[in-house]
Parts: sequence; structure tokens; C-alpha cells
Amino acid sequence: MTRAWDARKRRVSYSPPEAVAKSVRLEEIMKKIASVIAAVAILGGSAGLWAQSSHVIVTPQEAKWGPAPPLLPEGAQIAVVAGDPMKAAPYTVRLKFPANYAIPAHSHPTDENVAVVSGAVTFGMGDKLVKSGANKTLGPGGYALMPAGMNHFAYTSEETTILLYGMGPVDFKYVNPSDDPRNHKSSTR
Repeated sequence: MTRAWDARKRRVSYSPPEAVAKSVRLEEIMKKIASVIAAVAILGGSAGLWAQSSHVIVTPQEAKWGPAPPLLPEGAQIAVVAGDPMKAAPYTVRLKFPANYAIPAHSHPTDENVAVVSGAVTFGMGDKLVKSGANKTLGPGGYALMPAGMNHFAYTSEETTILLYGMGPVDFKYVNPSDDPRNHKSSTR
């Protein structure tokens, strides 16, 4: 039998051995169920997110470039490598920026991963694009992770190509609405 001390009543209470054993078995079963649910959520859930219906092997020369969507300032070009950046699924795109290109301060609803392929891009954090020594310039092979909701900006001094990847849908929330290219009419796109 198990004894439990009840300090308020200053007495010892007894539980029958069958009740204790049943309670222990129930607790073990609940722990196993919780472990299985956690494993399915971690392994099964994430495997489904990154599942691709076919493999993708593509050289830079095979990229099919076109104008970037209007959520980016004019002048950028895009080539979709894998997935659909406008859907709630994994995606990878190449973006090509001309020299002296700038993306004003903005954030995204999902994490943004950037790998520099050629040229150089400078990143800064904050609510306004400010070119200063506090920013960081990345050349080929450089990598940046911009967490969801973090205000940041980017600019180039030479033609630059990046790989941008993450979980869609891609969206830009510009800190200053007047910086949002979707708020401007343009006839060149």
C-alpha cells in the first residue's frame, strides 16, 4: 500500500495497491500516447511540408528570367527554381538585381533565407533604409536569415543574383506604405 501524508489533517491516508498500479499504468499509457503524437507532428508534419513531387536539378544557365512581381521595386528579375512562392509551400527563386538597386524597409510573414550567388548585397535592420557602416555586405556564398516580422532593407552597388528560399506565401509588408511598389502605377512591367 502507498501512504500519503496530508499535512492539513495530520493523518496518513492509504490507497489500495490495485488503485496505485492502475494509476501508474494509465500514466505510462498517456506518456506513450503523447510521445507518439509529438513524433508524428515533428516527423510526419515536417516531412509533408518539404515533400516535392519531383526532383529539381537546374543550372544557372537554365534559369527562365522574367520581371519580378510588383511587390518588389521595378528593375528586379525573377526565375522560379522550385515550388510556388505565392502558395503556402516551400519555394526557391533566383532574384537578379541591377546595380544601385534598393528594397526599402519591410518585413515578411515567414522567415526569409538568402544566399548570394554573384555580386554583393548589403542588408540592414530597421524601419528605414539607411546606408551606413552598421549594415553588412555579403558577397558570393554569403547567407542571411531574416526572421518573420523583422524589419530589414537591402541594396546593391553592382548587379547581384541571390537565391531566396523559404515557406510561402511570399509577401512584403513595407514599413512606409508609400515605399510599397504595389501602391504605384507603372506601365513598364
